[in-house]
Amino acid sequence: MKQLLLVFLGGGAGSVLRFLIGKQFNNTQTGIPYGTFAANILGSFLIGLILGYALKNNSLSQNQTLLLATGFCGGFTTFSTFAYENHIFLKSGDFLTFAIYTIASFVLGFLAVFLGMFLVK
Repeated sequence: MKQLLLVFLGGGAGSVLRFLIGKQFNNTQTGIPYGTFAANILGSFLIGLILGYALKNNSLSQNQTLLLATGFCGGFTTFSTFAYENHIFLKSGDFLTFAIYTIASFVLGFLAVFLGMFLVK
């Protein structure tokens, strides 16, 4: 039960922060979701740091990892919003933005995880 509460608390905090970033940076005029993009890349970097640190030093407990990685980073990043935004791009015929957003999200997301893990080595 304690582990569920930790994931719940971390996920809630991450979701609220993602909402605020999206509200601040998503561009309603152009439809480009800068906030979602930033949250997903930053969340990927954070999970790389957290899990890299946990693996390297074996210093984070399972509960701390659940709170920070599963909870916070899981709530902070969002695949469902990313998929929905891509659906909107495709539906509107904006194939170039769809391609750039999708490729940049995957490439930079993976690189951010690797960079985070590399930095704590």
